[in-house]
Amino acid sequence: MNLYDVYPLFDVTIERGQGCHVWDDKGQEYLDLYGGHAVISIGHCHPHYVQKMTEQLGRLSFYSNSVKNPLQQQLAERLGRACGYEDYQLFLVNSGAEANENALKLASFHNGRTRILSAEKAFHGRTSLAVEATANPKIIAPVNANGHVTYLPLNDIAAWADEIEKDDVCAVIIECIQGVGGIRMATPAFLQALRILCDAHNTVLICDEIQCGYGRSGKFFAHQHLGVQPDMITVAKGIANGFPCGGVLISPKFKPVYGQLGTTFGGNHQACAAALAVLDVMETEHLVDNAANVGAYLIAELQKMQQTQAADAPVKIVDVRGRGLMIGIELDAPYKEVRSRLLFDHHIFTGCSGTNVLRLLPPLCLTQAEANRFLDAFKRTLTS
Repeated sequence: MNLYDVYPLFDVTIERGQGCHVWDDKGQEYLDLYGGHAVISIGHCHPHYVQKMTEQLGRLSFYSNSVKNPLQQQLAERLGRACGYEDYQLFLVNSGAEANENALKLASFHNGRTRILSAEKAFHGRTSLAVEATANPKIIAPVNANGHVTYLPLNDIAAWADEIEKDDVCAVIIECIQGVGGIRMATPAFLQALRILCDAHNTVLICDEIQCGYGRSGKFFAHQHLGVQPDMITVAKGIANGFPCGGVLISPKFKPVYGQLGTTFGGNHQACAAALAVLDVMETEHLVDNAANVGAYLIAELQKMQQTQAADAPVKIVDVRGRGLMIGIELDAPYKEVRSRLLFDHHIFTGCSGTNVLRLLPPLCLTQAEANRFLDAFKRTLTS
């Protein structure tokens, strides 16, 4: 049997990692500025993480949600303190798509409506409702195209107001920093106006923090830069540093009803141990502050590079945008060759968005020295 061929793969086999570095099967080291799609939050193979995962595996890795699991409550309390939402409730799942799916379902249970508003260029996952809320017709199968979702331009508050004021909208779902959409950011004025509209029309405001959350933006959640409190917050990716885990943070105005939501694997003992270890490291090593500081340095240096680039440079920087360690570098040419040269000439992993945006999503422990290694390689790549 062969694998179902759905991924275009680099000819690299990664065998081990440490911090912001990985090594292939030939012993070649790479600087990892992509973190496996923003999943590696505290760095590869952090000793504390490995210890806690190993200890839990030796005790009990899984039992069903039909019995008490004290690790779930510990995680809820720790996460509440870390992000400032101690009065919210936590529903644990396995992935970001699952988190968004359950958030949208819970919103529909809450107000009985079926229509969803999502932003153009949004990405919310590949399951039924999550993929319908994703503005990419190439990945929405006919069975998922049920007419539930209206896509609107990010930051065009007039367009969103026109729809919300029809009083039939179940939920608004927003990435405060769009990942797949090219590191495009919601403005404070836009999100604050959305909050007012949702309150006035009994519409649920969901912030998808799966990629931009968990410290990546330089605050625990990206929406905390914008002065808004959502009704629900979805998390995954960095929550467990590579172990499958996700969650929905739910406002106290939602009252649980037995049977409405459920999961077999969500919140299992091993996943909770992983997520607790991540919070330990984030707190003791001040990784949210590090993301803010190193990210600000990277963005400033990239902007200087943009301002001083030669008029006849083979590839030029058009824009640099992002917050913390979620950075998009828009080029005036497709990213493919730049990304390939960074990987194979300079041994640096980067990501991408669309056709011409290089996307940086490194572990939150990235140092300024490691940032400088990238800056030097990137400058040489653009001018070669």
